[in-house]
Amino acid sequence: MTTTRTSSPTAPSVHHDGSDLAARFAAGDESALAEAYRTWGVMVQGMCRRTLGDVHEAEDVTQTVFLAAWRGRAGFRPERGAFSAWLVGITRRKIADALEARSRRATLVATAGSLLAVGEGQTGADPQSVLDRVLISQSLAELSVQQRTVIELAFFEDLTQTQIAQVTGWPLGTVKSHARRGLRRLGDCLSHR
Repeated sequence: MTTTRTSSPTAPSVHHDGSDLAARFAAGDESALAEAYRTWGVMVQGMCRRTLGDVHEAEDVTQTVFLAAWRGRAGFRPERGAFSAWLVGITRRKIADALEARSRRATLVATAGSLLAVGEGQTGADPQSVLDRVLISQSLAELSVQQRTVIELAFFEDLTQTQIAQVTGWPLGTVKSHARRGLRRLGDCLSHR
């Protein structure tokens, strides 16, 4: 008895190398996006899950990969390689972005934790004020040493500009210039964050 196999109606109709699908994808055929996801989504998600170690984050990055591929479809060049290899390249970049974002979050949490330890005497610290302190400390770190010194003495030590000039030995005009430039730069840094 011989059985014949027929493909299911939902199976993608792709050449073995995916060139037909890639051409339709690059041309902006939205059905090709769904087909590409069905064809290579498991591969992309597997790469993400192995590297990131988190199923939910892997799902998010997989979605980001296909969104980036769709938005950048004009950049696909079949002469440079297979469509699947192009997706793997995008996947690697998005995984790297996710790992970098994870590292930034860990740094922010560590900074917030250290600021909470400094303010231990405060009970029921407001999360918003903790976040504000983290953002301000990161922004202060971007100032020049002179600007940061003047601002810290003025705001944390509650010194006047004349007193800052006496403490630092700088002329009063220099202190005023550092304060003005430092506050302007601090404002710019905070508005970008």
